[in-house]
Amino acid sequence: MNKINKVVLAYSGGLDTSVILKWLQDNYECEVITFTADLGQGEELEPARQKALKFGIKPENIFIEDLREEFVRDFVFPMFRANAIYEGEYLLGTSIARPLIAKRQIEIAKAVGANSVSHGATGKGNDQVRFELGYYALEPNIKVIAPWREWDLLSREKLLAYAENAGIPIDMKHRNGGAPYSMDANLLHISFEGRHLEDPKAEAEESMWRWTVAPEQAPDTPEYVDLTFTQGDITAINGIELKPHEILAKLNELGGKHGIGRLDLVENRYVGMKSRGCYETPGGTIILKAHRGIESITLDREVAHLKDDLLARYAGLIYNGYWWSPERRALQVLIDHTQLNVNGWVRVKLYKGSAAVVARDSQDTLFDKNIATFDDDGGAYNQADAGGFIKLNALRIRIAELAKRNK
Repeated sequence: MNKINKVVLAYSGGLDTSVILKWLQDNYECEVITFTADLGQGEELEPARQKALKFGIKPENIFIEDLREEFVRDFVFPMFRANAIYEGEYLLGTSIARPLIAKRQIEIAKAVGANSVSHGATGKGNDQVRFELGYYALEPNIKVIAPWREWDLLSREKLLAYAENAGIPIDMKHRNGGAPYSMDANLLHISFEGRHLEDPKAEAEESMWRWTVAPEQAPDTPEYVDLTFTQGDITAINGIELKPHEILAKLNELGGKHGIGRLDLVENRYVGMKSRGCYETPGGTIILKAHRGIESITLDREVAHLKDDLLARYAGLIYNGYWWSPERRALQVLIDHTQLNVNGWVRVKLYKGSAAVVARDSQDTLFDKNIATFDDDGGAYNQADAGGFIKLNALRIRIAELAKRNK
């Protein structure tokens, strides 16, 4: 393998990636380029620049970029066109952010002439897979440095000692035993793992939740929101057109206010272990509900059922890091084709932790009131036709039963 000349590090400015930055300098004696992505995590990112400068990173080698629009437009919205949900509950908030970060790291590596990239994911989790499958898909010859799989800083005490010796600022929360949870946030969700949550028998503390009020503390009056869809994507809220990232931010605000989108889940990681995490996805929960609502009147039955058949496979590809794979891309073409007539509006009722579709309409609706009515349909549907339909569908069942009787 060629010598490492430059490495692009996915850098948050937190304790772990600050230690990694210094460790890369010490162990690989290479030039480090830091990349910090603004995916709507709601944190001030300028401190990351100042920390990088402190460790001798050249100003031109510090990349802090606002990717909120691209994140929602090109990753979150395509995923929701598929109604993707992992193991029946998880809306893939962490999973869908990783392919964008990987993409931008590779683009920066090419721009600065770096032959290596690095990340702060541990050797136990899914993120190492997601990052690295993305790297290799976009640049097959890239060198990947995964410090958690190489170093011996495998305890918090060793990590803190290294940081202290290197002059890395350590927050009091880390000195006092660390924050109660490991958190990851972007515009789609915030996740909580570790510490108290490592015991599946223990209920998450109410003080943990950041974006949502407790459902029982939510307003006693329901709120209605009208969402406009254009080819499967929300384009307006209550008639006001907004950019994709503005739509998600607004729905997060509305959902959080009404206690919508909390999830406590034990999931199956790709590496083989079970993991317990808690998630807040208020806007995403509303989008999924509304999208299914508009599809219910605009999708052909067999197309809708085909999408549901593919849902688990598609969600698994995202969860396991295969966003850039040929099979995910192929599925996306099919899914996007199904969305051409998914246009119209949906009214969602927000109330104490629930988001319920209460009305929907579309210029492309397949709902025919003249046929569906319980009143006189004027001959639009001949009920007598159902007899032959049922007999033909029962034929194979009848034959099988008669064959058993004749044995």
